[in-house]
Amino acid sequence: MSNPFLKWDTASRREFMLRTAKTTLGVSVLSHLDKAMGAAEPAPAGKGGKAKAVIYLYMGGGMTHIDTWDPKTGETKGAKEPISTNGNMQLGGYMTNMAKVADKITVVRSMSSKTGVHEAGNYLMHTGYEPRGTIVHPGLGSWAHHFLGKVQKTLPSSVVIGSNNASSGFFPPAYAPVPIGNPDAGLQNIKTTVGEDSFNKRLSLMNEFDTAFRDKFKSADVKAYNEFYDETLKLLKSEDLKAFDLAQEPAETKALYGNSGFGKGCLLARRLVQNGVRFVEVGMGGWDMHNNIDTAMSTTGATMDMVFAALISDLKRTGLLDSTLVVMGSEFGRTPTVNENGGRDHYPKVYSTVFAGGGVKGGYVYGSSDKDGREVADKQVSVQDYIATIGAAMGLPVDKVVFSPSGRPFTVGDKGSVVADIFA
Repeated sequence: MSNPFLKWDTASRREFMLRTAKTTLGVSVLSHLDKAMGAAEPAPAGKGGKAKAVIYLYMGGGMTHIDTWDPKTGETKGAKEPISTNGNMQLGGYMTNMAKVADKITVVRSMSSKTGVHEAGNYLMHTGYEPRGTIVHPGLGSWAHHFLGKVQKTLPSSVVIGSNNASSGFFPPAYAPVPIGNPDAGLQNIKTTVGEDSFNKRLSLMNEFDTAFRDKFKSADVKAYNEFYDETLKLLKSEDLKAFDLAQEPAETKALYGNSGFGKGCLLARRLVQNGVRFVEVGMGGWDMHNNIDTAMSTTGATMDMVFAALISDLKRTGLLDSTLVVMGSEFGRTPTVNENGGRDHYPKVYSTVFAGGGVKGGYVYGSSDKDGREVADKQVSVQDYIATIGAAMGLPVDKVVFSPSGRPFTVGDKGSVVADIFA
């Protein structure tokens, strides 16, 4: 008789295992295990790249470039005057904290995209590909997992905090980032819902029932099924889980980041990369500022400014800045002209991204927009270039072709060009 389990796709088998683990053992934990679910052997790492880890700060909604990283003085000027910095640049008047660490950042002022729609722009800024109904593309954390393998035995290779960008694309589900909704709560469902004695009895009984099945069906899927439990047990007992616990941080460090969700997310990101997680995304919404942009920038913008500067300072203090690339991006910019509601609308023609640490230059501006921030004036950077540049900073072979299960060829950043000038 045929076994329908063997006909399931990877995602279906993974869901089956998660449900079985919860029912049988009393545990409910997201699998991020290398060996589980038929994960491929890692490909050789690419040459170059100083960044051992990446923290991707994603500003959901479309961050205004004129009020942050590319201020103007003419008719499109924001409510606040541009301010001087300790780097070779001016920033928007709301960026008072970032002005003090501008000597540690590179601003790319010549980003350009072809989409002004939130969902498509968000997908593009995470994968380098336009969304297609026939395939889901991997993000950078999953690409890194494929090429470089896991960083260590227990913690995940990548994590997303306050964001829903947790897909592995066409790679195995084991390569998907682990999602954290609440930084204060950390990694959820990591403890058994039964006592230790009951847990061990259930595990022993399950192994007894499974022995005959494993002996009969010696496939990679069945092996992964068994290893899933073994690796989950290691995770449950690991001291490395303390990396997810913000309570371990001293009060003065918590105060540096503030009490916002974004601040706590960035503090957690620092803890995670410090403990060996390779790729962490921290999301911050509130940037779709169609109305009263001055008010919105005084709240959302001020929070971003404080937290971003705190993260750079903290990474410098802990000796992690040189090996950690911090990058900030958004799906597009906002219109140079303020609308009738005192806000700015979607604007993909030109916008800005920011890089810090990980071998990039400090106090450096790459590319430019015109005097009103309406067009790219010099050194246009596509989203594909942006993704490829981050990948290259991590040491990924961005030109190496990888075939999806359907046999279609893909590269990191869809053949984008690495912006090598931003690296020191």
